[in-house]
Amino acid sequence: MGNFSAKVNKFNDIFVNQNGYVTVLNGLKNTLLIAVIGLLIGFVIGTLIATVRVLPKYKRLPRVLNGICSFYVALFRGTPIVAQLLVFYYVLFPLIGVRMTGVQVALLVFGLNSGAYVSEIMRSGIQSVDPGQMEGGRSVGLSFKTTMLMIVIPQAIKNILPTLGNEFISLIKETSVVSFVGALDLYMAFNYIGSNSYEFMVPYLVMAIIYIILVLLISLGIKLMERSLKKSDRRN
Repeated sequence: MGNFSAKVNKFNDIFVNQNGYVTVLNGLKNTLLIAVIGLLIGFVIGTLIATVRVLPKYKRLPRVLNGICSFYVALFRGTPIVAQLLVFYYVLFPLIGVRMTGVQVALLVFGLNSGAYVSEIMRSGIQSVDPGQMEGGRSVGLSFKTTMLMIVIPQAIKNILPTLGNEFISLIKETSVVSFVGALDLYMAFNYIGSNSYEFMVPYLVMAIIYIILVLLISLGIKLMERSLKKSDRRN
């Protein structure tokens, strides 16, 4: 017990007296930023890909676009996100002369990676909507694009909301790999405290607790959104 108290004291010294909390707050900010922006980028990309993949394949252009989208999804789902980070940061961007910080690269890569997963989530959501919704929209003179944006996709989002929440939780946890490109995240912040105190047990325990709290808050938020949507459906 006394040994554990000594570990806690070392942690408090770095965290409070030496302003380690500032590093942790910056790491937490970057973790949330990468996950939130990554999910937003992924949602936009995923929705576009899902729309392309449910298009009728009677003409050549939809077939070509479907092939491109299928390759994109296979590429980003078939390679580890840490490999994608390393390739973009150390290979691709230097080759084309683009300079980006580790956080900026992480935002882009997490968005592209999330887009591949969200596309499959959104595609299943679109396919879960009654086909009569599309037929009804087209029958009153709406274009395919308008019907999809105004009628089908909003209903699909309701159906896939829990799965999107799971994707957000996955992004939160996966941000721990952005340290490979020098970005400060929650893991990197607590690793900094551990390195300076030569004691990693307490910093990593606190880090795990913060991750658990984040996941619980996200899960609660998703449940509240689902409850709100169900109430609106009953009113309608």
